[in-house]
Amino acid sequence: MARIISGITSTGKLTLGNYLGAINNFLKLQEEHELLIFVANLHGLTLPIKAQELRDNIKDIAAWYFAAGIIPNKSHIFIQSDVLAHSQLGYILLCNSYVGELERMTQFKDKSQKMTNQQNKTISIPTGILTYPALMAADILLYDADFVPVGVDQTQHLELTKTLATRMNNNYKTDLFKIPKIIIDKQAQKIMSLQEPEKKMSKSDTNLKNTIFLSDSKQEVANKIKKAVTDSENIIKFDPEHKPGVSNLLTIYASITKKDIKTCEQYFSNHNYGFLKEEVIKVINDLLEPMQKKHQEFINEKSSQLAKYLEEGVNFANNIATKKLNFVQDTIGINFIEKER
Repeated sequence: MARIISGITSTGKLTLGNYLGAINNFLKLQEEHELLIFVANLHGLTLPIKAQELRDNIKDIAAWYFAAGIIPNKSHIFIQSDVLAHSQLGYILLCNSYVGELERMTQFKDKSQKMTNQQNKTISIPTGILTYPALMAADILLYDADFVPVGVDQTQHLELTKTLATRMNNNYKTDLFKIPKIIIDKQAQKIMSLQEPEKKMSKSDTNLKNTIFLSDSKQEVANKIKKAVTDSENIIKFDPEHKPGVSNLLTIYASITKKDIKTCEQYFSNHNYGFLKEEVIKVINDLLEPMQKKHQEFINEKSSQLAKYLEEGVNFANNIATKKLNFVQDTIGINFIEKER
């Protein structure tokens, strides 16, 4: 049984893009693999965030995982900061990385440029924006993961993870780390913004019309989809380059209904954009309604079922992570006396 590790940053509310691009994939993977999923609250500190907002996000995201169908005895969900080895190994990997490698990360360049443009002046870029890929590498290497499911925009970080693992394996002439492989869900690899379909749907987007949140009401979903950008042709076909808005709606429909794009194109071939949007609204609301009910039960419950599941998850993760960290520390000379592993 292969081991798979993944996580999601605890900033903002989860979106339809998060579900179709990641969580939906977890539901399939948990049937045949050992799945560890963490709420990445340490990554949530990369940019300023209020303490209560971070607490609420952590609980909210964990609840969505279980509400979506993650099964506790098949998958192990935990909070990143509850496993101290993440931070410890993150620092070790940071010391084995180069500034140039981190500065070449596309997300670092994009985020720092965006911050500069917004302020229209020279500003101080938070160090975490530069260094967090080393922590992300630790998140993966700590568990000797066989596979890591990612979106296409995260593949660069996985390549850095492989580079750091290979570098340390060579430097210490031992198999410190297993080199993970990347899994990309090719059908739902990226859900785009509704108003700006050239960019990815994001839970941190300040324009709420761009994003379908898992918590959106039926009316909010309908309003956002009806106003989604299309074009003037009124011809429904999949063409991300020339028809990004229509293609995005087709991708959402195909991902939820589990049909291939060609089948969806044929279904909509004799219809207009109004019909397409109505069908997309229907399948989204049919997906979200039962999930929202379960999510609310986890959030409102007094039996601490959510806390129980997370405790079981962190105990499982800690058992693996502690042994791995001890092995790494013994190998690189940090431990004065070698620890049991």
